[in-house]
Amino acid sequence: MTENLPEDDLPRMSFLEHLEELRKRLTVSVIAVAAGFLVAWWKSQEIFRLLQKPVLDVLPKGTKLAYTQLTEPFMLYINIALLAGIFIASPVILYQVWLFVAPGLYRHEKRWAVPFVVFAASFFVLGGYFGYKVAFPMVAKFLVTTGQDFTPVLKIDDYLDILSKILLGLGLVFQTPIVIFFLARIGVVTEKWLLQKFRYAVLVIFIIAALITPTPDIPTQCAFALPMIALYLLGILLAWIFKKKPEAGAASDQAG
Repeated sequence: MTENLPEDDLPRMSFLEHLEELRKRLTVSVIAVAAGFLVAWWKSQEIFRLLQKPVLDVLPKGTKLAYTQLTEPFMLYINIALLAGIFIASPVILYQVWLFVAPGLYRHEKRWAVPFVVFAASFFVLGGYFGYKVAFPMVAKFLVTTGQDFTPVLKIDDYLDILSKILLGLGLVFQTPIVIFFLARIGVVTEKWLLQKFRYAVLVIFIIAALITPTPDIPTQCAFALPMIALYLLGILLAWIFKKKPEAGAASDQAG
């Protein structure tokens, strides 16, 4: 069987075949996002009413977001439908990611396709939800409180730009346990190695949090960094539970 063959005996793809495969996966992903865009477009106004709630809750009562160019509301709804379309299409996109890397996996590793798509898509949506319910309200409260001596005139495009970065950024950050899980399954990392590198991981996490956080204050950065640390620890737990088992031949050799 293929899974018992040495690594060098597995089918290989040329560089051009990799490019063709990448083109195919990108094409399918773009089509999926376009379909998600069309689905979300009809509800884009309702979606924006939901998305603006965190900042309206901390602004003076009766305040509305503003625009300065005639085309801004239309472009806003397009961008909202695109953002929602990415979340809607995330299972398809992640499945395309799996299909792209699948040729480099052994047959027994390819059976993880469905769990990967289900958990990766779920964690992506969960990260966006966490950004909407926890991280962004903290950012909005800090920024509005900082400018409380001034009259707020918040532009809709600037607002969506900050919000989109937080939602998508945390959606990607929440992929950490999934990535660690599969790296552990193929033997690239172990739970012991991850624990040994924990202090360095925390440093990298706070650097990433500083980059994706739109404000420089420590509490808001911690709102990003602490969940990332928890996700890293969850990844270590998954790496320990689902770590790659030694092959039967290697185990018997060690016993001998």
